[in-house]
Amino acid sequence: MGSPFHAGEQALQARLGVRERLEEVGGRVIRDHMPDQHRELFEKLPTLWLATQDDAGQPWASVVTGTPGFVRSPDVRHLDVATLPDPADPAREGLRPGAAIGLLGLEPHTRRRNRMNGPVVAVGPEGWRVAVAQSFGNCPKYIQARQPSPRMGPGPGEATPEGPALSAAARQLVAASDTLFIASRSSTRGSVAPAGLDLSHRGGRPGFARLSQAPDGGDLLTLPDYVGNFMFNTLGNLLDWPQAGLLFIDWQQGHVLQLAVSARIEFDLTPADQAEHPGALRLLQLQVLRGWWRPHALPLTWTAAALAPQFTA
Repeated sequence: MGSPFHAGEQALQARLGVRERLEEVGGRVIRDHMPDQHRELFEKLPTLWLATQDDAGQPWASVVTGTPGFVRSPDVRHLDVATLPDPADPAREGLRPGAAIGLLGLEPHTRRRNRMNGPVVAVGPEGWRVAVAQSFGNCPKYIQARQPSPRMGPGPGEATPEGPALSAAARQLVAASDTLFIASRSSTRGSVAPAGLDLSHRGGRPGFARLSQAPDGGDLLTLPDYVGNFMFNTLGNLLDWPQAGLLFIDWQQGHVLQLAVSARIEFDLTPADQAEHPGALRLLQLQVLRGWWRPHALPLTWTAAALAPQFTA
């Protein structure tokens, strides 16, 4: 059996001196099937977070919702999802048989999360099926605890495009956010396997994704990268394929902001960087390319966040 890590992940693990240890750990925790506790988590959730890519190879991060049980695991190697992304969702283009997809099951109020990546094997008028390529758990670090309930209020409004310079509403959401999701894809460098997709959660103090002006006049987001599991699933992807997708959620109103960005990893932090982003080991520089603002897109609202312990000191 080959390594569970592709070339980008291996390069970053080697840079940090953890390559051999992670190879041994990865062989134990990254599975080609879902253990029962992972299946149970996916099946109890009202949300499923996902990463797809469009025809140009641009990853998009998204979320679908339903009554708990809308995600089912008929066996340890498959997930069935009984809904489709909204037609206005840019992630829908990438949901087709044979396409790679990255999935995240997240229960914020218990801080449980599990990831599953694999190919879409079937799409129908009412849902889709995914086969397991990789399944693994994540620790509860950096997850803000909040609990969902049905949202009473207006339904989805018309989606409006975002350009390299974000709208006022989008900027306000980014500035207030304590959580985002990032979709990334692996390259095929050094591998006979097809490119895979990953959907990762990122958390921080409100406003942890800092907005500034890019050299071309658009918007640039600077995102701190804190100590994690050293697998470097996201950063390893971005090292080889710098296009990524971001997802921000308005947890009260159900607004959704989806962005296509170009990523660069900053390894050498200055004292000013460290002062602005306490605890960061690296920075992600994410230049906005385009995106969509989808008002009231989600039928859920969430309680106010209890910050992760890492941010309450």
